[in-house]
Amino acid sequence: MRYLNGTLCALMLLFAGVQYNDPDGWKWMLIYLLPAVWTGLAAWQPQHLLRRLPHYLLLASIGLGVCLLVLYFPTTSHWWAAEVWWETETAREGMGAMINLAVLITAWWSVRHWQRQSQPSELERLPATRLGAPIK
Repeated sequence: MRYLNGTLCALMLLFAGVQYNDPDGWKWMLIYLLPAVWTGLAAWQPQHLLRRLPHYLLLASIGLGVCLLVLYFPTTSHWWAAEVWWETETAREGMGAMINLAVLITAWWSVRHWQRQSQPSELERLPATRLGAPIK
């Protein structure tokens, strides 16, 4: 998961970087930097995202991502076709909002996956007498 989140973090930083010449570039830089921060934390410090405040902030970011997707969802017909999104700004913005939400959900999911992997199994939590060790 570290490699996936690290790659997504780098990709989001790249997406934010190429917004410098966009008329509303500052807005899209912030939109892309938010999942970059979360995937960076999920890659290198996932235990910090298990705390209450960061966890709720990540969930709030996902909620914001859903709002952005609703706001920027492309209304152009065949927005997924290359000839449409190459020419239409709103189609590109809608796809950017989709990518943003997908990366935020990936960060949340990978932290939950990391949490399940790092917790001791049921057998490790049982007392030694239940594991078949002789009772003294």
